[in-house]
Amino acid sequence: MAELVASEKSGKRSSLPKLPPRIDLTAMVDLAFLLITFFILTTSLAKPRAMPIAMPVGTEGGVGESTTMTVCLGSDNQALCYRGMTDKPLTTPQIVGYGKDGLRRAIVEAGRQILKTTGKQMMVIVRPSAHSKYANLVAAIDELNITAVKYYAIADISQKDIEMLKLKSAY
Repeated sequence: MAELVASEKSGKRSSLPKLPPRIDLTAMVDLAFLLITFFILTTSLAKPRAMPIAMPVGTEGGVGESTTMTVCLGSDNQALCYRGMTDKPLTTPQIVGYGKDGLRRAIVEAGRQILKTTGKQMMVIVRPSAHSKYANLVAAIDELNITAVKYYAIADISQKDIEMLKLKSAY
């Protein structure tokens, strides 16, 4: 049984000894545990949020080479970026890092050039290699969302992309 005993000392001497008041705290302890149990059972935890990715069924599409940018994810937190498709890139492939001065800048510049020359939105193809990390794919998709790229796809890397990554020592 939980109880609170209050001691009272005073400078006067009294002829009758007073008993200290006793307060029974059992009901308050029970109520505290009931409230704790209630809040634990009714609290909703933060639900994980996922980014929606619509995966295409086939690889055929009506995306032109002039509106496409390819990003190949390599090792050591490096990515290979070029405009166009793998067979015949429209620009020289370049190695960039992730973040504001790397991949984000390359995406913004390519998007501006494509919009200026064709008047259409850019399509980005992200191709992770076997040596890239999952965090690199997440970082690349985050950069696409930050730069407001509407159209992007995740595709398998081709042998020619792997050869380009090896030439740039990013594989």
